[in-house]
Amino acid sequence: MSDYSTTYQVACFPGRNAGAAATRGPGGTPVLMVYLDPVNMTLHGEPSVAGTRGLADFCRELAREAAKLAAEIDPDGEPAPPERAPRHRLVTGDLGDSGGGY
Repeated sequence: MSDYSTTYQVACFPGRNAGAAATRGPGGTPVLMVYLDPVNMTLHGEPSVAGTRGLADFCRELAREAAKLAAEIDPDGEPAPPERAPRHRLVTGDLGDSGGGY
């Protein structure tokens, strides 16, 4: 943390119109906006290349942990896993394609 940082903890819950958006702040600074309805938070890195990379790392971690939580509390909302192998196979040979043939 820098000399200008303040540590605090806050607990909120998402309201009816909660959402999030990746956008750009003044001067093109990348920011993550979290709209909890009615509380809003703006997350941004320190004004440097390292700060921007730090924000990217944090956003990736946040995405992973949020996905884990969502899967735990609402498993029916998850997409089905991919199938391990195709269910059908085209076989070619002397008897024709995919069958005994006549």
